Amino acid sequence: MRRKSLIQTRDMLLTNLVAVVLGIVVSGLLLLLLQINPLHVFGAAIARIFTDRYTAGEVFLKATPLVFTALAFAFTFKANLFNIGAQGQFYVGAIAAVSVSLLLQGRLPTIVLLPVVFLSTLAAGGAVGAGIGYLKAKFNANEFLTSMMSTYVMLALMNYLLRTVLKETKGEYPQTDALSRDAWIPSMLRGTRLNWGFMIAVLTAVVIWILLYKSPLGFRIRAIGNNARAGELAGISSKRIYIAAFLISGALAGAAGFTEVNGVQHMLIQDFNADIGATGLGIAILANANPIGIIFASILFGALSVIGTLMQRMPGLNVPWSIIAVIQGLVMIFVISAYFVRARLSLWRDKRALKKKAEGQS
Repeated sequence: MRRKSLIQTRDMLLTNLVAVVLGIVVSGLLLLLLQINPLHVFGAAIARIFTDRYTAGEVFLKATPLVFTALAFAFTFKANLFNIGAQGQFYVGAIAAVSVSLLLQGRLPTIVLLPVVFLSTLAAGGAVGAGIGYLKAKFNANEFLTSMMSTYVMLALMNYLLRTVLKETKGEYPQTDALSRDAWIPSMLRGTRLNWGFMIAVLTAVVIWILLYKSPLGFRIRAIGNNARAGELAGISSKRIYIAAFLISGALAGAAGFTEVNGVQHMLIQDFNADIGATGLGIAILANANPIGIIFASILFGALSVIGTLMQRMPGLNVPWSIIAVIQGLVMIFVISAYFVRARLSLWRDKRALKKKAEGQS
């Protein structure tokens, strides 16, 4: 059993490494079609990351919300559930973050205000997630569809609020007033935009790993994920697990709204970070839904985003703005393909083992 686990880990690392490399290589070939030397632009961008403090900070800043949305998908995945609505839960978390911040800023000191705002985003995202889990538990509703459709509901809610009660004082743009510095997450690295939200994300990933692998609730979640019927026979309520898993998952996605609103944007803007949920899903698959692996996979995607931005700004080159989405999209396609390759490899090994066992008994 231990040997099989080691082989699966090796397969995951190798296939994902190949997937990332292939995604970057294909992106480079597309740059060649534009008569741009990919080795030059990639090399210059990577060198900038390692030599410039501000640029290095941007990598971890971009990775911060991705950790939360990837954890949101990974947590329900352990229960064999699919939370495709992390984007909507992120939006409702952002609504809670900006609303509570605008209401309490100037009334509470930062050291009290920020935890209150953070808890409000957890509660808002968790409420949406728990609703999806309840529909699954009570009516056996397809959580894939309900979670996906909830994103459109939360997006519509955010847009409505930004055009009504949350609209900025002048009433000219669909956005909120800017937060005062009292409501900002403190800077983590001088001379950069990196704030302590990244450390909150890292600590949250560690807590989720402990919850999944070292707690009774985590054992029940994984038991239901492996075999819901067997878990029921062992006395585990699958309905309660569905609600609990989605509640925690939604809270995690909502927390991304806190780090973006209070740490980066310092206001709520219409339709911002529209692909953070989808990117988090790809990161969770890349990390095989492992909370610790999600930290490193998020940093990788943060680096890809920064590399794409740097390439666009290189003088004398006409690198399109869509290059960021192209690079991340290609990497995700190959990562998802690698998931099916690993499944095929595992099935082939199991068949070969059974064949050898049958031949040995004959």
